[in-house]
Amino acid sequence: MSEAYIVAAVRTAGGRRGGRLSGWHPVDLAGRVIDALVARSGADPASVEDVILGCVSQVGEQSTNVARNAVLASGLPESVPGTSVDRQCGSSQQALHFAAQAVISGTMDVVIAAGVESMSRVPMGSPHALAAKAAMGDYMSPAIRARYPGTPLFSQFAGAEMMARKYELSRELLDDYALASHRRAAAAVRGAAFGDEILPLPIRTSDGAESEDMHTIDEGIRFDATIEAIRSVKLLQEGGVITAANASQICDGASGVMVMNERGLKASGARPLARIRHMSVLGHDPAIMLEAPIPATAKALARARLSIDDIDLFEVNEAFASVPLAWLKATGADPERLNARGGAIALGHPLGASGTKLMATLVHALRQTGKRYGLQTMCEGGGMANVTIVEALR
Repeated sequence: MSEAYIVAAVRTAGGRRGGRLSGWHPVDLAGRVIDALVARSGADPASVEDVILGCVSQVGEQSTNVARNAVLASGLPESVPGTSVDRQCGSSQQALHFAAQAVISGTMDVVIAAGVESMSRVPMGSPHALAAKAAMGDYMSPAIRARYPGTPLFSQFAGAEMMARKYELSRELLDDYALASHRRAAAAVRGAAFGDEILPLPIRTSDGAESEDMHTIDEGIRFDATIEAIRSVKLLQEGGVITAANASQICDGASGVMVMNERGLKASGARPLARIRHMSVLGHDPAIMLEAPIPATAKALARARLSIDDIDLFEVNEAFASVPLAWLKATGADPERLNARGGAIALGHPLGASGTKLMATLVHALRQTGKRYGLQTMCEGGGMANVTIVEALR
């Protein structure tokens, strides 16, 4: 059986809602990432056998198979197909798993896994005209309602509050974590740590014109963040602990990785950055849906025959501060190894793009610091979590 190697990993810097990436059509944004992956790998564009692209809000400019449209907006030949994946926030992490499974099986040798989400142009919840009522259960399947009577399903905000209560996480702990996310991200920028992963892009105006100003720094980072400012933000729910300041930021962005097996490496001459050591996905309680990364991590480590201490760096998506904090408490992982360059609270969470975004950060961080193993996981709508373990190569 072949192995799966990551030979290129790239992301855009995150853009705030209505910010520096809002002038970019999401298809063009994804197309630029695809072109960057091909250029960095040195592969023949015609050797790419599929593009698997994660996207959550597949409507409007992100509809009609956004993956295929991204291929047509890129420099790839039109013979390259594309398919779109929705595993909620883990969409592009799942795209990576599908790509790796394809090259491991030998049915393909070179596959691009990517993700895109323009939350400025296609707002969260857009695929569902009645999303708010659906979240409240008004349009829930009768079978699901019967299975989970009286349970608030499909609400990540409710799940985040449930996580905080279950793991005894106070508002103060969540706010302290949020401040740390901004400080770590700011330090990473000042140390040029993101240079290997970020694709510089010109700013586009609403009429499509491009300026000479390049977007290279994640727009959500608050370089002057203070605990006083974070604690002044009002609660999203009376009596709760979640605020906009200790939750992930709405974000525009695209990201991707190129995956090859040994045959693809030999044909292209590409040098691998990392080897994929493990891939899994787990379903969990759909009410406290954000808890899934905890049992998923335990399952993944057991399958990979590794301990939590064997992992050098962790990327656990900061959908809400209660998620990584609960994960830390449950796993006993070293907090210094978790989201060492900040997370979605500071850098933004472009939904379908976050999976390969985190992987780009993880792979480059491992290589830059001389570390070996990295583990990535994230909570996903409906109570799921993907886990990917990679081994950096040099």
